[in-house]
Amino acid sequence: MLEHDGARVTRVRGDDADVFSRGYLCPKGVALKDLHEDPDRLRTPLIKRAGAFVPASWDEAFAEIAARLPALRDAHGADAIATVLGNPVAHKMGLQLYFPRLARALGTRNLYSASTLDQLPKMLASGLMYGSWLSVAVPDLERSDYLLVIGANPMVSNGSMWTVPDYRGKAKAMRARGGRIVVVDPRRTETAQAADRHHFIRPGADVFFLLGLVHTLFDENLARPGALAAHLAGVDEVRAAVLPYAPERVAPRCAVTAAEIRAIARELAAAPRGAVYGRIGTCTQEFGTLCSWLVDVLNALTGNLDREGGAMFPRAPAFAANTRGQPGTGRGVATGRYRARVSGAPEVTGELPLACLAEEIETPGPGQVRGLIVIAGNPVLSAPNGPRLAAALERLEFMVSLDIYLNETSRHAHVILPGLSPLEEAHYDVAFTQLAYRNHARYSPPVLPRPAGLPEEWETLLRLTAILRGAGANADLAALDEALLREELEKSAGPAAAALMAALGTVPGPERLLDLGLRSGPYGDQFGRAPGGLTLARLQAAPSGIDLGPLAPRVPELLRTPSGRIELAPAPLLADLARVAARIGDAASPLVLIGRRQLRSNNSWMHNLPVLAKGPYRCTLLVNPHDAARHGVSDGGAALLRAGARTLAVTVEVSAEMMEGVVSLPHGWGHDLPGAGQRLAAARPGANLNVLCDEDRRDPLSGNAVLSAIPVSLE
Repeated sequence: MLEHDGARVTRVRGDDADVFSRGYLCPKGVALKDLHEDPDRLRTPLIKRAGAFVPASWDEAFAEIAARLPALRDAHGADAIATVLGNPVAHKMGLQLYFPRLARALGTRNLYSASTLDQLPKMLASGLMYGSWLSVAVPDLERSDYLLVIGANPMVSNGSMWTVPDYRGKAKAMRARGGRIVVVDPRRTETAQAADRHHFIRPGADVFFLLGLVHTLFDENLARPGALAAHLAGVDEVRAAVLPYAPERVAPRCAVTAAEIRAIARELAAAPRGAVYGRIGTCTQEFGTLCSWLVDVLNALTGNLDREGGAMFPRAPAFAANTRGQPGTGRGVATGRYRARVSGAPEVTGELPLACLAEEIETPGPGQVRGLIVIAGNPVLSAPNGPRLAAALERLEFMVSLDIYLNETSRHAHVILPGLSPLEEAHYDVAFTQLAYRNHARYSPPVLPRPAGLPEEWETLLRLTAILRGAGANADLAALDEALLREELEKSAGPAAAALMAALGTVPGPERLLDLGLRSGPYGDQFGRAPGGLTLARLQAAPSGIDLGPLAPRVPELLRTPSGRIELAPAPLLADLARVAARIGDAASPLVLIGRRQLRSNNSWMHNLPVLAKGPYRCTLLVNPHDAARHGVSDGGAALLRAGARTLAVTVEVSAEMMEGVVSLPHGWGHDLPGAGQRLAAARPGANLNVLCDEDRRDPLSGNAVLSAIPVSLE
């Protein structure tokens, strides 16, 4: 809840009546006041003239774009313009709902996002198994008896691809009722410190540990899917695939003993209600998709998938593909419909690996990327080998950034279009309701008035759409919005389109699309056919949200696979096990680097907010005491971290929470680049771990960048 005097926020606090958060606030929520008032936040467009940014009017900015962007596309083709979406897009209703319109107007195959830096393996595994990308099973924590957490730190992230506010409180309640939490991680994280048991594991070797667990289930006759068995396809294929991976064989590779692997498998199988959860650490590695798949294989084989207290599927009130169309069957997902021009990396979920963007800009030939639109993203810090990407961005003929900051990426743009403060726009969780620990719906209207002359972000995207459709910078946005919605409804609803248009009214914008999504969704009023069902008006009348109940079993209704079953053994995943077999004998690198999340700095923009930036210096390299002695570094001292020819100066923090042979640096730092305009962040810039990451190392199935288990030396 926000208290304000009409012009400024005076207090930010949790809403105890909120049906989902129950009063819990994450640091991003606490920092909303600082973000809104940040003097470095852009409030007017900038145009680069003679190498320097100058303030411009919105008309001037759009005129510049209209003069240059369509001409670039006309001269070199649609694929000559790329887009990049950053993490904040997932928190912005207008950006999420209107970007698809811009993408269609562009017609480019060069679509990139932060998804290929952290989550695409999970989406690919879920798509292959269940038939839609965001059919992601999440732990039903409030009713669980056993939770196995692998490569994840929900105590800090509040869940990642698992929307679970106040994980700490829920985990504490779980243990108080007799439940157990086991964490497997190269670092004794905040989540591990509050668990019943923690095991170190070699970074990048999670796939061997997971294969050992699945092997044990079959080897000891513990595989009992129960009622789910009738909906599983491929159990025998999985049994055969894991046969070579006995715990005794994989233990040396993953550094978890065979006895512990077998004990964990037995505990999971014996738990009345249990779940396995794996995230960032299991995704940002070369076997990311296999790890994500094996997590769900474990949940399925132990009978914990789609049951109370296990790993369950949310039923989102709007926009979820697994609530639309014919229940229980569908076309499934497809990948590789096209490939990256230079590397040949396959398309997944309609996008290409962000790690490939630099080479697509650098390499001449048909389809070379010459123009770029970046929306709320900072890939120079978040993508591997940011220096190469920064140099590539300088070669672009035209770049547009939609961003509230002049940051390490937007400094390369020719035009920057600022967005609104979150307090000046309405909010609905388009994506996160599809990953929530409990079904719910919440809508928040703008808290503060929008400054005069500043467009909403959806209007900015729609203006760009108009320019690319040939309507020009001065197009009638309301008329365009009406026409686009009519086109979409005629395609999806056929003859009913006219009636739907009439029922939705004529006020343009994301609220109209939200009303359509809610009313046609699984809890909706179906435009009068289900009286009392959800509508936007009903949601607006419930400021603390509407509780839609705990997660409930959804198989087979949720499935969108052609077979109508859970595909436990997708052919691409079984084939990829050949890579695992070839790597099982690899020797451990003497020292490897992993990232880490921190409560106050999950994203790079959080470093410019006083309420989050204050306190001790947090961009430190965590080093095990034995490693510190071996490499001659000391607590608080400076050191040089090296990966091949790339080097990074770091500040050392000696910590027994690190596994020996593993060092850890938080992500999102590196604010010492010239031309950025975040003064507080620049005062303590930190070191960017992604400088040491190889952009050519990716999970070949998903294209996700390898940002973990990086071999390094320390001096």
